Amino acid sequence: MRQTGSVGETPIRRFFGKSLIAAQLAVSLLLFSAGAVFVANLVSLERKYLGFRRDHVLLVTLDPSASNYNGERLSRAYQEIMDRLDRTPGVRSASLSGPTPLQGAGASGLATPEGYEERPEDRRFTPITYVAPHYFETLGIPLLAGRGFTFADEAQPNVAIINQAFARYYFAGRYSIGKHVTLEHVTGAGEIRRYEIVGVSGDANYMEIRDPETEIRAIYLPAFRSGRVVAGTFVIRTNIDPEGTVGDVKRTIRGVLPDISVARIITLTDQIDASIVPERLVATLSGFFGALGALLAGIGLYGLLAYTVARRTNEIGIRMAMGATARDVTWLVLRDALATVTAGLILGLPMVIFGRSIASSMIPGFLIPSAAPFAIAALGIVTVAFLAAYVPARRAARIDPLEAVRHE
Repeated sequence: MRQTGSVGETPIRRFFGKSLIAAQLAVSLLLFSAGAVFVANLVSLERKYLGFRRDHVLLVTLDPSASNYNGERLSRAYQEIMDRLDRTPGVRSASLSGPTPLQGAGASGLATPEGYEERPEDRRFTPITYVAPHYFETLGIPLLAGRGFTFADEAQPNVAIINQAFARYYFAGRYSIGKHVTLEHVTGAGEIRRYEIVGVSGDANYMEIRDPETEIRAIYLPAFRSGRVVAGTFVIRTNIDPEGTVGDVKRTIRGVLPDISVARIITLTDQIDASIVPERLVATLSGFFGALGALLAGIGLYGLLAYTVARRTNEIGIRMAMGATARDVTWLVLRDALATVTAGLILGLPMVIFGRSIASSMIPGFLIPSAAPFAIAALGIVTVAFLAAYVPARRAARIDPLEAVRHE
């Protein structure tokens, strides 16, 4: 057995082959764990609660710049479109917004709430979103206190709705409905206005999906103000697939504003997905290269074990002739594979730890579980290695002892 087992294969040669496969497994472990980190980050962004319902919402933006509609005429037309959209088949509710979620703030201002003294160094610009009636119901943002906007607010536009973070920070448990807040630089021309708070809404993320800050103080102002409209995107919640209502929505808009073109139609889900294209690309590429590395490592391990079984055919036949069972022979081959995989995992662990620190710097605000990427990658590598080793092991277990002892 010593003589036949050593024919054509020295211990150094065998060690060198196993070392190469272990190194390949270590690199595959690094790629696999990095892919797991980026995929986990993508999944967390896709499942992140933004404060509103993203499903079944269609966003339609008009471009009135080339038309001759004045402010009052356009405002009346937009209100009529909203009314007609509410009666369109498949539409549950419609409103108007400027901007829409994850497009930033429509404006910003320095807020000075009634009865609150804020230190100058603590002052922050408050994002402002212009919305029409039924906006909060349409997006599924809860109205926690007070009321939403109505079309009657157009005649007295100095009313505002604050979000929960704003109420919590400035009023700290005190009743905020009926209080006033002064906004500076609302229009960008140094204008200062005083608004009465008529409602408190739930928090919603309009700025940046990657922002770990969840308590962004925000203010909503009426989209229809003094005979003009200051928002340009219709927000439409549907009972069916939003894309199935596009034709009816376009016809409704053309029926009221035939001279104004539709600049953009997109679902809210697609708009959110578009904001995480870089993460999706990185997750796809890292996942692909991680899977490719694991596949190549599995092919390498399979080749090494298949070669080893072929070289040890005579030895395996003698073992079986002397009483070794198929299970013993299978374990003989799998044991070699297990030793190689273990060496690869041990070699790859420092690389995974180093790669984790690099991934953390590339994904600000994302909390990476300490052992999760390594565990997922290790499980994947072990699974691939087992599948690669199983075929040579089964082949070895089926060797005919009589044929094996005559094998050269």
